[in-house]
Amino acid sequence: MKWVILLFGVLSNASASVLIKYAMIPPRKFPTVNDISSLLNWPFWLGLCLYGLAFILYAASLSRLPLNIVHPILTVGSVAMVALFSSFILKEHFYWTTWVGIIIVILGVSLITARVS
Repeated sequence: MKWVILLFGVLSNASASVLIKYAMIPPRKFPTVNDISSLLNWPFWLGLCLYGLAFILYAASLSRLPLNIVHPILTVGSVAMVALFSSFILKEHFYWTTWVGIIIVILGVSLITARVS
């Protein structure tokens, strides 16, 4: 269950990032009190809520797993998922160097979190 919580934390964090980016693509704009219509920017508010959920899931993961395991996995998982989501959802460019970078970072985190016995 502890790994499922961490996985949902990664997905929540990455989804929040993509939604916030989507919320800032014109004609949408940053919500302000001066512009009432901008307060209806649902991707912004949903992204904000997902960041809150990601924080709660991060805290829940920390109560079950060591920090030196949770933080790197959450960070790298989010980076990798944002790269994939931004390519598929936002149609941003995804270069071969992105794949190589994701693989290198995942290998690095695997080494950091590996338990040597």
